[in-house]
Amino acid sequence: MIACLDSWAVVEWLHGREPSYSRLDELWPQRPVMSWINLGEVAYYTRRALGRRRGQGVVAQLRAALELDEATPERVLSAADLKADHGIGYADAFAVATAIARDATLLTGDAALLARAACAIEDLRSTASES
Repeated sequence: MIACLDSWAVVEWLHGREPSYSRLDELWPQRPVMSWINLGEVAYYTRRALGRRRGQGVVAQLRAALELDEATPERVLSAADLKADHGIGYADAFAVATAIARDATLLTGDAALLARAACAIEDLRSTASES
């Protein structure tokens, strides 16, 4: 399986929340795929939460651990179609478009993606957060 990560999965991992933490730790050696757009989401989140310097350090570590997918014209238009057809956020649409283009499984716990995504998904919500 090729794993594709959205920002939700990575933020949960950064917080040490299960099951995301253990699942992503298993996947790091395989270099999961992530859209540059979704890494941008993680970048602004970590900057706000940790400050510029520490946030940049986290993003640098993620860049080394991930296979990053470019926001090519094809990917941008695919994401636009997904947003229009499925009513998901634009950045979320990049995660789905990346998963589709890479024939990958999207790992997320984002309720909007779980309900509407047009790709294979692995649900990373904990049992407690599903209720």
